Amino acid sequence: MMKATPPAPILADPNPGVLRSALHAFYSGLWWIAISLGSVWWLGRSVYDRSFRQMVRGRLGFDLPRPALSGERRRVLIHGVSVGEIKAAQYLVTLLEQERPDLEVVISTVTDTGYKIANDLYQGRKVVRFPVEPGWIVRRFLRRVSPMCVILIELEIWPNFLRASNELGIPVAVVNGRITQSSFESYRHFRNLLPQFNRISLYCVQVEEYGQRFSLLSGGQERILVTGNVKWDSLGSGRIDPGDELRELLGGTSGQVVITAGSTHADEEVRLVQAWQQDFPEARLVLVPRHPPRAAEVIEELGRIGVGAQRLSGLRLGEAPDPGRPVIVDTIGELEKVYGLSDLVFVGGSLIEHGGQNMLEPASQGLPVIYGPHVQNFILEASLLEEAGAALRLQDPQHLGREIAGLVADPGRREVMSRSGLAVVTRQRGATQRTLEALQARCLPPA
Repeated sequence: MMKATPPAPILADPNPGVLRSALHAFYSGLWWIAISLGSVWWLGRSVYDRSFRQMVRGRLGFDLPRPALSGERRRVLIHGVSVGEIKAAQYLVTLLEQERPDLEVVISTVTDTGYKIANDLYQGRKVVRFPVEPGWIVRRFLRRVSPMCVILIELEIWPNFLRASNELGIPVAVVNGRITQSSFESYRHFRNLLPQFNRISLYCVQVEEYGQRFSLLSGGQERILVTGNVKWDSLGSGRIDPGDELRELLGGTSGQVVITAGSTHADEEVRLVQAWQQDFPEARLVLVPRHPPRAAEVIEELGRIGVGAQRLSGLRLGEAPDPGRPVIVDTIGELEKVYGLSDLVFVGGSLIEHGGQNMLEPASQGLPVIYGPHVQNFILEASLLEEAGAALRLQDPQHLGREIAGLVADPGRREVMSRSGLAVVTRQRGATQRTLEALQARCLPPA
């Protein structure tokens, strides 16, 4: 049987017409109203907050690279909204640059944390802020960056950006595509208005279930391929060396079990500390909030229950480490190193209805992992780890202290979980290569 020819990339507006133009004009108008109403606050904060000022300039289309000149390498834009997506793109960037040295990779992101991590991970490459949505700002961004292809990690789609890409003849691909049931239901109600999923040339999705949802939203199956989860390929294998400084400041005393609670959200730190006080006070407890600026808020909350926590920044200024007190990591980009000195990891965003954070990172370091019941953002990853015996999901948050105490007291069980996690990560590799092959065939320009 002959192999079906893949559909050509979308290089023109698939939804022309006066009504569509009016819809996008109305949408842009709403954005301008929002920007105008918030301009006083934006300007006021920009006066005294340098990082916020840089964020505003970037998202409004300033601080962009000049357009690529004739004879220079053509560009590919890879966009991830924040830290998780930026990290997930690492191996894809590596493979792309190896196989296509004729292309220059430009990274874009939205959040401050994502921007910092992107600059740290992708040194020597251009890192820019993704633009806000008014049409002329989007078009200016695309003309300055001048990509030959746009690659969106997971699901980060904006109506005017997609439309402008179509009109400028720039194919758009979604890579590592995922869409939860709740997001699917929300998009389904408006699929004939915005953001118009039929504007995307290629969907490389993690699993068949996501592919079916994208098929219903985009109006066809021919642009959808199940290539797997590229996050598995971006993970290392084995412990990351935290370095002598972190080991000295955050590590426990000899024989003390170190428990790291990574990517925690509001209310979780207090619940963890209360469980620590009651069930496993002999352990060293390290708290790493998802958003480091919350550190002062966490200190205050713990103070209300009579617990005086330390801060990593304070330890670095000379405060003596006290392994009998919780310590809060209030810096950006050090979570993986902190995991490297841990014996057990709790993954945050899971005791509350946030949907959980990435449990693959500690599992790839050979660490036993525990998390709460709310992991709908990583349901497939959690299921794979749990089936292998590498992770423990709490059915009832009230059992938090009891379950952690059980693992603290059972080093043999922790060792079994560690080996199982490493085995799962190894088995799941390969999605990035399949994704790159699909991009080469359907979206990227010929070498």
